[in-house]
Amino acid sequence: MTTALTRTTRCYTATTVRILKQLRADHRTVAMLLLVPALLITLLYFVYHDTPAVPGMPRLFDRVGISMLGILPFIVMFLITAIAMQRERSSGTLERLMTTPLSKPDLLAGYGTAFSVAAAAQAGLACLVAFGLLGLTSQGSVWLVLLIAVLDAVLGVALGLLASAFARTEFQAVQFMPMIVGPQFFLCGLLVPRDQLPRWLEIISDVLPLSYAVDALQQVSRSPGATARMWWDLLVVAGFAAVALGSGAATLRRRTA
Repeated sequence: MTTALTRTTRCYTATTVRILKQLRADHRTVAMLLLVPALLITLLYFVYHDTPAVPGMPRLFDRVGISMLGILPFIVMFLITAIAMQRERSSGTLERLMTTPLSKPDLLAGYGTAFSVAAAAQAGLACLVAFGLLGLTSQGSVWLVLLIAVLDAVLGVALGLLASAFARTEFQAVQFMPMIVGPQFFLCGLLVPRDQLPRWLEIISDVLPLSYAVDALQQVSRSPGATARMWWDLLVVAGFAAVALGSGAATLRRRTA
């Protein structure tokens, strides 16, 4: 049992390190991964900079910006992960790995961990720019916002890994973004509060993970401490990510030669 555990740990670690090295060598991807959310948050700040504030209400930038701290990492990590994983499939790297003793859960866990490390760096930089440079404010802790932003990015990683299984080219992987991300963006409560949606759209919203991520961020923006509802939202998001990773593992086919 100890030998099997050691082999599993080595395979998992080797996969994680390999993906991190590949990411580090791809400077354009690293730049996009780290800078795009921060730059878009900055653009959003200037969009709302001259918008008059309603007395007794948070600035529009504060209300929208805190939700975007979860949405932008989710979108960017979905796109980068789906393309990178599809590249592994189309290049034959994934097939070669599946001829080794490396198990499917170890493989997906390694990919998920590597991209999640990148996601944490991305979300951390976006939060640093939003709170440190642009003056974004919330009633709750900045650390809670960072936690939710990282979890949202991990959700993007999990769904990106899953989407790559149904694409035959990198272009097709990109085409999955409007199909998977678009409805979640429109129905997550950012544009219209979910309880004001038509009932059938509200039902759809209830089964989309980004709705819970945005709700968790709104809870932090309004409450000085963590709420039970926020923790429930995070549990739902984590559950969706785990299911997506498990489903992604099921799409892998081990070859014997």
